Amino acid sequence: MKRWLGKAETTLGNHSDRLNAINIFPVADGDTGTNLYLTVRSAAASLADRSTADEPVNDVGAVLAAAGRAAMEQARGNSGTLFAVFLCAMAEPLAGHTRLSAPLLAAALNRAQIRAWSALSEPVPGTMLSVLEAAARAAGECDNAHNGDDSNQALGLALDAAVNAAVDAVVQTEDQLALLHAAHVVDAGGVGMLLILDCLRSAVLGEELQHELLDGLHGYDVQDPHIHAGMPDDDGVEVMCTISLSPLAAATLRQRLDELGDSVIMSQVGSASQGPGSSGRTDAEDNDDEDSAEASYRWRVHVHVPDAEPAVAVIRSLGEPTDISVSQLSVPRDPGLPAGQHGHEY
Repeated sequence: MKRWLGKAETTLGNHSDRLNAINIFPVADGDTGTNLYLTVRSAAASLADRSTADEPVNDVGAVLAAAGRAAMEQARGNSGTLFAVFLCAMAEPLAGHTRLSAPLLAAALNRAQIRAWSALSEPVPGTMLSVLEAAARAAGECDNAHNGDDSNQALGLALDAAVNAAVDAVVQTEDQLALLHAAHVVDAGGVGMLLILDCLRSAVLGEELQHELLDGLHGYDVQDPHIHAGMPDDDGVEVMCTISLSPLAAATLRQRLDELGDSVIMSQVGSASQGPGSSGRTDAEDNDDEDSAEASYRWRVHVHVPDAEPAVAVIRSLGEPTDISVSQLSVPRDPGLPAGQHGHEY
């Protein structure tokens, strides 16, 4: 798992410029490659810095859960946030297991695609969601065909099936979204997910990355122009934060952000905590006895809105957010800047 995320960090770093060049959905802000790279880098760094004293290092699920939490806390943009959701969800079926197998891979990818689709208020086919769904379906079908065989050979076949299905799904994105079809390009996030899955295959099987997978993907040749540069600027902003909310408060926040903007993504970070005041409750409510204390979850929140102020006000009305950042959608981010210097901090 550490080798996988290390490979993914290097690969996305090498491909970030090309992914940025074809990033035109949901907005043509040319930062999908940068956002994926920085989020994956956070996940990989968390494992490199991880203390072996507090958690078992031979638990695949525990390792990925730690990486997923780091990715979620520092997720960047739509694509980075969905990658963090993907990683956290993958970790759940793998908890307590010391090695990956075909049945576990199928279960992990299926959990990840379900969680990724549900994290978005308005999920759209023709994106990295479709690529992840296709990979999960192929891994599941391969596992079923081999009757749950947990051998390394079966795992290799399931990984091959997942990556091959991801390639086909990336090709299909061009015809699933009108914006991509008109520009004659495939989806940037979808290509990023394909690269991440091929890195998993490479790390597990000890084989080289399959660079030929990218041959023929429309818009992905290095000599092609930066498609996003010719698209109209988006005048809106991207707002992101982490906040502790009860399930009811989280549902309320999602509904209100849906009314204010789009590209709303909300996903839990870690497990629930109990206690008064943990979800933005009033002093009167805090005086209730402990039996009435509502479970609170940490959420990573992402939304595109015309103006930041109403969104920030809504978020603050429901709890106490941390790490609120606001970035202009029309200004590509500089990967050399530390987190928090890509826009406003509230």
